[in-house]
Amino acid sequence: MSIHLIVLAAGEGSRMESDRPKVLHEIAGAPMIVHALGVADSIETGERVVVVGHGGEDVRETVVNLDEDIRVVEQAEQLGTAHAVTMAGPALEGATGDAVVLYGDTPFIRPETLADMSQARKDGADIVVLGFKAADPARYGRLLTDGDTLTRIVEWKDATEVERAITLCNSGVIMAEASTLLRLAAAVGNGNAAGEYYLTDIVELGRAEGLTAKVVTCPEAETLGINTRADLAAAEAVFQTNARQSAMVNGATLLAPESVYFSYDTHIGRDAIVEQNVIFAPGVTVESGARIRAFSHLEGAHVGAGAVVGPYARLRPGSELSNGVKIGNFVEVKNATIADGAKVNHLSYIGDADIGADTNVGAGTITCNYDGVFKHKTTIGERVFVGSNTMLVAPVTIGNEAMTATGTIVTLDVPEGDLAIGRPRQENKPGLARRLFQKLRAAKAAVKKG
Repeated sequence: MSIHLIVLAAGEGSRMESDRPKVLHEIAGAPMIVHALGVADSIETGERVVVVGHGGEDVRETVVNLDEDIRVVEQAEQLGTAHAVTMAGPALEGATGDAVVLYGDTPFIRPETLADMSQARKDGADIVVLGFKAADPARYGRLLTDGDTLTRIVEWKDATEVERAITLCNSGVIMAEASTLLRLAAAVGNGNAAGEYYLTDIVELGRAEGLTAKVVTCPEAETLGINTRADLAAAEAVFQTNARQSAMVNGATLLAPESVYFSYDTHIGRDAIVEQNVIFAPGVTVESGARIRAFSHLEGAHVGAGAVVGPYARLRPGSELSNGVKIGNFVEVKNATIADGAKVNHLSYIGDADIGADTNVGAGTITCNYDGVFKHKTTIGERVFVGSNTMLVAPVTIGNEAMTATGTIVTLDVPEGDLAIGRPRQENKPGLARRLFQKLRAAKAAVKKG
């Protein structure tokens, strides 16, 4: 049976010294709320409800752009986590099966952990709480147990010194049957030190009804919550460490893993090699056997099998490199399709273009794609040789097996098999360079004397 998700995203970003909602701050190129909702990609989910507060419209826009089927509801008053859960009630009216409460600022909960919690429910627990052993429990809520039974969750503010010595801490993630969760959340009072409605109180309320509560544990890093810029940096480091390890486990070679940065959706194929100081922005797929050389930056790009990119290359959104393509040093590609075996090896800009198979683009080539208002397309056929320092003024087409001479400015289509040459005629002025230098040096000397 599917699990309904209630994701609380109503927290403000004041401790981050930001005007943006906290859950919209990014980890690995995606807002943390996107990471929190990403758990749904690997488990069977029912309704997904996001509860928003501060900056709710911005969060709503982000969530709906991610998936328009996600329900977004507002918690107008920030009265605590139990109150926030009750805001999801109308969206879950009549829902059957379990519901789990997640947090938009706790982005690393794994689907495997939710599966463990679901199994605990199947084994008879009415309420399942996710806990962790903290190296430094600090101000976390504590989980009080009697054997394998959870008896109570106590917030740090309300805990005694004995309770504060407990190292089993509360992550805030709770699973129960959906109607039970909503009913108990609605019954929570606010008789605590903060005067808020704590979702954690449902454990005591449930036990008073004869319900059972259990704890499932996970590593502390999985429950990392983000409240400050320092927390955000720590979360980025956790993500990158996990992403690098995952890439290598799945067969990619990272020559200097600590210098490679992934985005939340980067895919690296088996036997791909990634050299030092490479950045993968969102939307990148690298196929098997490709090599990404040092100091390259890729975004919104697909790199085919056996292709080579870099060093010092930049692939911008819309770059589609087929198998065996070579993109060399100081080459920028944007919104361009480059077919099998084509080469753009040096100091070139290829934008809004299609390049055919086995074509060679010489150094210093530029597709002049922008007229100040509109973008225009350059089409280059197969087995074309584009001479160095060619300017291709789009829209323009070069036919198969054609050639451009070095330094040519191409403003007209080049038919198949033709050679295009268009550059000023060279004229040598005998002795003029020597006379000009003499004149300039004399002028410079006069300036120094003055």
